[in-house]
Amino acid sequence: MSAAGGLRGRLWALVLALAVLIGLAVAWTWSPMREWLDVDRIVDGLQGLGESFGPVAAVAGLSLALVLAVPLTFLTLVTLVAFGPWTGFVTCMAGALVGAAASHGLGALLGREVVQRLGGPRVNAVSQRLADHGLLAVIAIRMVPVAPFAIVNMVAGASHISLRHMLLGTFLGMAPGTLVMAFFVDQIVEALRNPGPLTYALIAGTLLLIVGAGFGAKRWVQRVEAQRSVRGPG
Repeated sequence: MSAAGGLRGRLWALVLALAVLIGLAVAWTWSPMREWLDVDRIVDGLQGLGESFGPVAAVAGLSLALVLAVPLTFLTLVTLVAFGPWTGFVTCMAGALVGAAASHGLGALLGREVVQRLGGPRVNAVSQRLADHGLLAVIAIRMVPVAPFAIVNMVAGASHISLRHMLLGTFLGMAPGTLVMAFFVDQIVEALRNPGPLTYALIAGTLLLIVGAGFGAKRWVQRVEAQRSVRGPG
């Protein structure tokens, strides 16, 4: 097979992988598969993994679910319920980082050479500009998840965004919101199980805290990068 044919094969593999992830993301939200995401069932499963095989198994299960485009917010909530605020926070962040690395690696394997060789100078220039601000871009999209977790990771892997920026941005973008959810996890679960006027107030307040914490993290990174650019290399 020629080099061009091999690249086209990778391109189609990347397109197929993204299509499957988009289909899974839609299915988890809108199809009968949604019934599989039962809070009590998933909580019991995570607790069983942790008790039988240790916390590493729970992290692995969470990572696999994220790679399969199960909604991140749902998994964060059930992980916090299953393991409590602090162990749940560590488990959730570890699972998210492992899942991000796996999806990013798959995107890099299937798509990075395709982007560089077939994308042309304009596409590569856009990809490189994105990489220049890759950390801030990842933080922003973790604060306001406009696309499923696994899809963002794969696209980042196929572009010029480094794994280091992917993981650091994931941590900085997710940690504030996950901490807020950890503080209020019992109240959130109770409100979701017994919805009422306070439910919407609690959800709105939690979202405001998450956005505020994430915005603070983003501003801090912007200041650090600005100071670094003023000092120059070295």
